[in-house]
Amino acid sequence: MKEELLSSLVGNGPAMQQVKKLIQQVAKTDATVLILGESGTGKEVVAQTLHSVSNRSNQSFIPINCGAIPGELLESELFGHEKGAFTGAITARKGRFEMAEKGTIFLDEIGDMPLPMQVKLLRVLQERIYERVGGNKSFECDVRVIAATHRNLEDNIADGSFREDLFYRLNVFPIEMPSLRERPEDIPDLFDFMFDKIQAMGREIPKLSEKAMIALQHYSWPGNVRELGNLSERLSILFPDLTVDYDDLPVKYQIELPEDASLIRIDSSQLAQEARDAGSCEQTGQISATEIVMESGSIEPSESTSEENSFSASSAAPNLEEGLDLKSYLVEMEVQLIQKALVQTDGNVSQAAKLLQTNRTTLVEKIRKFNLN
Repeated sequence: MKEELLSSLVGNGPAMQQVKKLIQQVAKTDATVLILGESGTGKEVVAQTLHSVSNRSNQSFIPINCGAIPGELLESELFGHEKGAFTGAITARKGRFEMAEKGTIFLDEIGDMPLPMQVKLLRVLQERIYERVGGNKSFECDVRVIAATHRNLEDNIADGSFREDLFYRLNVFPIEMPSLRERPEDIPDLFDFMFDKIQAMGREIPKLSEKAMIALQHYSWPGNVRELGNLSERLSILFPDLTVDYDDLPVKYQIELPEDASLIRIDSSQLAQEARDAGSCEQTGQISATEIVMESGSIEPSESTSEENSFSASSAAPNLEEGLDLKSYLVEMEVQLIQKALVQTDGNVSQAAKLLQTNRTTLVEKIRKFNLN
C-alpha cells in the first residue's frame, strides 16, 4: 500500500496513527465501514482515503449527504427513477448506487436518513439489489458502502429514530475520528498543511509564534479541523507574510495559559518503542492482558509513569492455580481503571478520557455500559 495515499490524513499523533492503521487493515476488503466522529473532524477525507487505497480505487467514489436531501427526493437520488415516475421525471435517471457500481458509495450523515429510506437501504445491504423509482426491473449492486455520522446511533435507536438492524449492517467495521482537542500534538502540522494549500494559490502566508501555537493547542476547537481551516484562511488574509503572536489571535483563541505551558509535541521515541513492541508481539505471538483490554474496549495505557496513574500488574496479578475467568477479570480490571481515572479527575469525563488515552464518546459509552457514577 502506498503510504503517500494516507498523506491527506494530516497528523502523526497516536490517535491519527490508529485511524491510519484501521484504514490499512480494512482497505483491501469489501467490508462496510461506519465512520464516527464530531462534525468537522474529516470523516469524508477518511472515506476518500479508504477508497483510494482499496481494490476499487480505479472505480468511482460517489458521495451523498443524506441529511441535505429532502426525504421524498432521497430515494430517487440513491436508486434513480424511470421516465414518468413522478411529475418532472421527463427522462430516466441513474441513482448514486448505479453510478457507484464496482466502486464506493459514501453515505454521509446516515443518522439523518428518514426511517422509510432506512428500510429500503437495509434491503440493498442485505440482498444487494434495488429498483429505480417507478420501475420494476431489479438491478444487482456491487458497491462498497462507507457511511458516516456525527450522531450517537445507539441513542437514536433508543429513541426510535434509527433502525437497530440497519445499525448492525452498517457497523461492521467502525472507525472513530478523534476530535481536534483530543490530538493537540497534530495542530502544528494541520496549520502547516492549511498554509501550504493557501500558498499554492499564490498567496502569502503568516507564521505563528510559539505562544500563539501553545494557545491554539490548548483551545477546545468545537468546530474541529473545519474551524482550524477557517482560522488559517482568516490569519492569512489579516497577516500575510507576518508573524502572528498571541495578542494577534482572535479574542476567543486568547485563552488563559498556565505559566508552565509549552508546546505539545509528539514523543517520537515513545512511538518508535510502541512500534518495536508491536513487532515483537507479532514475532512471538504473545499479547499482554492490557493489550487485550485495548483491543476489546479501546482503553489504552496512560503515558504517566507515576504510581498514582499506573496500574501495577504485579500487585494485581491473579492466582492461576485454580483457573481464571479471563473475560470477567479483564472487565473488572477495565472498570477499576475507569473508576480510578474518574476519581482522579473529580468525575470530569473529558479529563478521565485523556488519562486513559481514549475518546470521550467511547468512555461515556463504557460508563453507561458498566453503570458507573
